[in-house]
Amino acid sequence: MEQEIAVTVDIVAFCNANNRMNVLLIKRKNDPFKGQWAVPGGFVDKDENLEDAAKREFAEETGIKVKTIEQVRAFGTPGRDPRGRTISIAFLSWIDCEENLIAGDDAAEAKWFKLDELPELAFDHTQIIKAAENYL
Repeated sequence: MEQEIAVTVDIVAFCNANNRMNVLLIKRKNDPFKGQWAVPGGFVDKDENLEDAAKREFAEETGIKVKTIEQVRAFGTPGRDPRGRTISIAFLSWIDCEENLIAGDDAAEAKWFKLDELPELAFDHTQIIKAAENYL
């Protein structure tokens, strides 16, 4: 049986500002979910390991090069991505809230949000953020 399955990576980046947890989100420039907020991430290249892919995607979309990330878990519910069967490996990282955010690649904007005041998110990214928070 032949299956077309894509692999993506996402990084949930947290920072602590004034004793409040914040999470870094990007506004999607392209469909699906164009204009909606999401966790930075994207597709893994053919010859790329997961951690390198996550760091590359994060840098492309936020302008920040993260040094350390930790794998949280995989997300693979059928239908989570309208483009087709996609498995995402979620990572988390702690970074400085003062980092200079530069949206790029397929991100129209990058912005910090208070963890308890998140906008509606694309895909299953609310679930991904909750899993990262629980992992802490």
